[in-house]
Amino acid sequence: MTALQVLLAVAERGSTSAAAEPVSLSQSAVSKQLLGLEDLIGGPAFLRTPNGMVPTELGAIYIEHARTAIKAMEDAALKVARLKPGPRVLRLQVPPIFGDRWLLPRFARFTEAHPEIEVQFTTFVSKTQTEVPDGMARFVVEPPNGEEGDYLFGRDIRLVSAPFYWQKHGEPETISAAATGVMLEHPQTPFHWRFLAASHGEPTLKARHTTLFGYYTMVIRAALAGQGMALIPRGLIVDDLAAGKLINPSGLGYRSDYGYWFTRPSNLPTSQTIALFQKWIRNEAMAVSDC
Repeated sequence: MTALQVLLAVAERGSTSAAAEPVSLSQSAVSKQLLGLEDLIGGPAFLRTPNGMVPTELGAIYIEHARTAIKAMEDAALKVARLKPGPRVLRLQVPPIFGDRWLLPRFARFTEAHPEIEVQFTTFVSKTQTEVPDGMARFVVEPPNGEEGDYLFGRDIRLVSAPFYWQKHGEPETISAAATGVMLEHPQTPFHWRFLAASHGEPTLKARHTTLFGYYTMVIRAALAGQGMALIPRGLIVDDLAAGKLINPSGLGYRSDYGYWFTRPSNLPTSQTIALFQKWIRNEAMAVSDC
């Protein structure tokens, strides 16, 4: 199963290094799994080209059938697990930033209340994904087709920085004053200066400088380290704001259409386990709700 998952990840990502993250292996382990599979099937699954790894004819056949085989095995395992008596299993798909900044600091309260439930976390999301989680945390405008769920928080976006960042110049009282600072952004999120400026009636106002990061976690870390300002959903940093590690000068921020939702597949029956978790996460989110 691991080798087939590696095969699909390399086909999707185009290299062993890029495939390492979704399968939670090192690059060397991915390469070993792929070489072992190629020995088994009797030939190379990919051509190594300057533009990435391209499936061979042999590889393309195995990739097509690997998707079917993995989904069949996982579907069977999931159905059997739900029939078995004993410890209850809850499979959750959680984006890393949501888990790191909000869910995990609170999760001990759930495990203490329900020690009988075994929770399995996954962050693997791809077009070829075959896992069927019981519930998912998503950052979306509304749940996608085939899912139903509850809005948690996330639409309240705040401009924040470490308190010592503005010590030299004083905390900004207006959007124009804030524009003299350095913005910290991740290009693939909707948290950009232009949305803040437009919401304050200054659509052409630009920040003095913008620093881009490849991961949104780095944006938050940089803001905590005093390297600039960042736009962050208040719910993700409510603890940092309360502790004074981050400040929100003059309450600057805006309202986003996006937010964190907890959803579940609408075609699956609502088990007692998922119902307990839904109730718990709704209650936890009430403390940071921005409805």
